[in-house]
Amino acid sequence: MESQIVTSARTIELREDNDLRLRASGMAIVVAIATVKFLFHIYFNKGYGYFRDEFDYMSCGEHLAWGYVDQPPLIPFLIHICRALLGDSLRSIRFVPALASSFLVVQTALIAREFGGRRFALVLSAVTIAIAPQYLSNGSLLGTNCLEPNLWMGCAYSVILAIKRADPRYWLWAGVIAGLGLEEKYSIALFGLAIVVGVILTDERRVLRTQWVWLGALAAFLIFLPNFLWNTHRRWPFLQLMHNIRAEGRDVILPAGQYFLQQTLLVHPLTAPIWIAGLIALFLWAPLRRYRVLGWSYVVCYGVFFLLHGKNYYLSPVYPMLLAAGAVRIEHFLGSAGRRRLKATIIAILVTSGLYLAPVAAPILSPDSFIAYMRYLPMKLPVMEHSHTRAVLPQWYSDQFGWEEIVAETALAWNQLKPDERSDCGIFAQDYGQAGAIDFFGRRYGMPRALSGHQTWYLWGPGNYSGDCLIVLDDTRETLERLWTQVEYVGTSADNPYALEKNIDVFICRGKKFSSLKDLWPRVKHWR
Repeated sequence: MESQIVTSARTIELREDNDLRLRASGMAIVVAIATVKFLFHIYFNKGYGYFRDEFDYMSCGEHLAWGYVDQPPLIPFLIHICRALLGDSLRSIRFVPALASSFLVVQTALIAREFGGRRFALVLSAVTIAIAPQYLSNGSLLGTNCLEPNLWMGCAYSVILAIKRADPRYWLWAGVIAGLGLEEKYSIALFGLAIVVGVILTDERRVLRTQWVWLGALAAFLIFLPNFLWNTHRRWPFLQLMHNIRAEGRDVILPAGQYFLQQTLLVHPLTAPIWIAGLIALFLWAPLRRYRVLGWSYVVCYGVFFLLHGKNYYLSPVYPMLLAAGAVRIEHFLGSAGRRRLKATIIAILVTSGLYLAPVAAPILSPDSFIAYMRYLPMKLPVMEHSHTRAVLPQWYSDQFGWEEIVAETALAWNQLKPDERSDCGIFAQDYGQAGAIDFFGRRYGMPRALSGHQTWYLWGPGNYSGDCLIVLDDTRETLERLWTQVEYVGTSADNPYALEKNIDVFICRGKKFSSLKDLWPRVKHWR
């Protein structure tokens, strides 16, 4: 009997050692995948050009504050630091996105490991993240989307550790990460609420009797407090913005079937069976049922975003945990013996299909080559706003073209001014793309920062300009002649065939009919 016990203990010890070796080798492969992804982004992030939203973040980063009309302060702060250290090149601007998107590969594998995954599950989960079009796009453009999945999964990882280790102190860390998330993008508030719903609907509700959940909630609020006060002091500009967008009907509203289909496209169609298997496993498979909190959190987030007509990519930060769960479930289903060739085939198919769709999300091809490539895609690329349908390229590419042409035409107007006019002549742009491009590219022409009523530029105000001389972009002579006695048409920005925003008219306006630009300023507010 004693020898049988010793033998059994030795068998268990050998199995545990083997599991540790498999997980260690799996994580080594995962780190290699993340490194390749990072180098991929660093190389290809040099083109096509600066994206519309990137101008917004850079200009906001030059006006550091605890909040902005269309975003919390974290991304502008990070781009401020990044530009100071690395400069203004596209690779510098997109360094944080490249790093965050690559780290998401490691995060997802760590979640799979905590779910009980071994080498294949870790590698499979990492590959699904590496090839997902949405996460490739996140690594290719600076935006609030780039860090959002990392922060959501940081919260999810803390919840998993709290449940797995029966240690409620991890809820405090979930709160800290959620607080940082609120300073990056407000949507993490829904994920936090969804987790709370999941806690209430499962046996984990007992954790509500401990202090750690409430300390986590307090930590999240205290970290978010500066931005909360900023918004409160200004009557919640972000909520005004969201209301105006909804009232304008700008976004494309998808029916249920199309919404679900686009979810599968965002994280790659061939990974859909994996994350769906992961969602089912969180509810029904015994080894993962203890984490049903996360399953409920997905259901709640999906339902809310769909009912509120959120854009299709709003839900994308939640999929890494489902992909990790699905990878573990598939690994267990395949078993460890005699399935190596099948596992290798699965990985090979995913990598090959990922390379096929990679140009959709990363600027690998030239514009003309991409236009030709689109003809061979098996699906139509999604359109998030009605105005995007006029561009030959999808919006995430078309909004990287045309900005230098707009600034160059504005510079022609600036150079027509007499030297004594320039000190009191501002440049007024209609939206943050135009304004941010002037702020960024205008320096080479000696132009001042732009004025605008759009988003946070409105809060920055008209400066000390009187309004008696103003360069105005993208307006009509009829409108401008109501406000100035002399309206001179300078020209139209050169046509860029790939640009969404192009053929922008530029005027020089002199002789104001209003009392002052400060008095006129409330009429230019444009939050949508």
